[in-house]
Amino acid sequence: MELDSEGRMVVRPLLTDLYQATMALGYWRAGRACEAAEFELFFRHCPFGGSFALTAGLQDCVRFLRAFRLRDADLQFLASVLPPDTDPAFFEHLRALDCSGVTVRALPEGSLAFPGVPLLQVSGPLLLVQLLETPLLCLISYASLVATNAARLRLIAGPDKKLLEMGLRRAQGPDGGFTASIYSYLGGFDSSSNTLAGQLRGVPVAGTLAHSFVTSFSGSEVPPDPMLAPASSQGPTVDLPASVNLWLKRVCVSLGLEEREPHPGERAAFVAYALAFPRAFQGLLDSYSVRRSGLPNFLAVALALGELGYRAVGVRLDSGDLLQQAKEIRGIFRTVGAQFQVPWLESVPIAVSNNIDEKELARLAQKGSEVNVIGIGTNVVTCPKQPSMGCVYKLVSVGGQPRIKLTEDPEKQTLPGSKAAFRFLGPDVVATGPTAVGRRAPTQGWTGTEGLASGGPGAPRTVSQPRWSHCCDSTCNRDSETLPPLDESRSFAQRSLSRLGPAHKQLQSPAVYPVALSEKLRALVDSLSARGPL
Repeated sequence: MELDSEGRMVVRPLLTDLYQATMALGYWRAGRACEAAEFELFFRHCPFGGSFALTAGLQDCVRFLRAFRLRDADLQFLASVLPPDTDPAFFEHLRALDCSGVTVRALPEGSLAFPGVPLLQVSGPLLLVQLLETPLLCLISYASLVATNAARLRLIAGPDKKLLEMGLRRAQGPDGGFTASIYSYLGGFDSSSNTLAGQLRGVPVAGTLAHSFVTSFSGSEVPPDPMLAPASSQGPTVDLPASVNLWLKRVCVSLGLEEREPHPGERAAFVAYALAFPRAFQGLLDSYSVRRSGLPNFLAVALALGELGYRAVGVRLDSGDLLQQAKEIRGIFRTVGAQFQVPWLESVPIAVSNNIDEKELARLAQKGSEVNVIGIGTNVVTCPKQPSMGCVYKLVSVGGQPRIKLTEDPEKQTLPGSKAAFRFLGPDVVATGPTAVGRRAPTQGWTGTEGLASGGPGAPRTVSQPRWSHCCDSTCNRDSETLPPLDESRSFAQRSLSRLGPAHKQLQSPAVYPVALSEKLRALVDSLSARGPL
């Protein structure tokens, strides 16, 4: 990986498999390097046992294609791993390659995608579009997997809970962590802890403090400047630690905790954080004891800040029974808020984290939950239920002639020829050629029997053809459709999911979304299959 002229990460051409280079040499030796060819990138099964996927990674693909050039160092390395008698003219051919002659048609970023429907259709010179296989698969597969995983978690959480991605430290390397932060946001998360994703891709970032900050204080520390001005900047400054100590006595009486002082180091940490961030104070409550220490210390600081016109932005829990603790804390907030006539205290957001998976998320999102913000790390970035999307990149035509893969495994047979896909208010229809397939879907469904909630199989009204076409010439900088910013793709993904029927959004045993073949494409498949091996 490296940065482009705008400081964004770009994949290098040699992030690929060696067999792409050996095939390239074979094409070149056979005089076929410049034959027109088309490949399709798709998946055979929806991930996570679901009935949909979200396509993602398109912007990364565009940056890769625009920057594609093999450098001297790249060619020298290839020469070292290819046969020593390889004609130097082959490397000169590689040196001249760029993607100005490559065209990509793609589902828009954030589109719903289903098995067999191409996510990318890549056409250009045979040798070159073969070389693009592995990088494009790498860029699309993981991004789409993470986006789909995030979308599933969003469906479980519902529309009102805030979801924070915080998995960078758990991700498979820095590139995996960066990709996960971007595409979990696309899939429906609200923010990320990853500051680089915020800098380079505009992902909203969030984060406060960890247990190490709290436990680093003993209580003997003296702030160099303990004075804090009111939020309105009107009135005298106040000694915040002294004010906190006064409030602590009142809070402990209210909570029946007079016999034992809450941890002084924790309180000193909260005061230090409040002095640094009076408008964004959040308390991490479980460094010692939530009920006996974290909660009274937080309340003392929050109420002292409140006298100055500041409002605490929340508390966070990272251990124990998160759902039960959140209910108890909300009850205490209501009681203390009423007792001291501080109504805003009742609605202070409660955030939780602690290796939250789909099962625990469903529990935290249930009706009556007092949890407002949920931080998820490992279980969004590593996709533990299915660590690979299973995308493939298959040749479908050469020289304008369809190509098909016939194999002993019928599932791995490919669909030949240059195609288009159309979304009806029922099934997706895959057809040969760039034209529409008529006003009614074919009766032969590839899989499944149900369509979108707003229609059924064979619904007569079509949705516009979901394609984006790109000229990869970095000098002309032309797109037939400008790629939208990440926020727009995120909104598009959420709108697309909202149109999917409830039976297809079920996470357990969902109804299969139908994908059908047009009559013409079915006839082509049957014709080429009947010929058998040549």
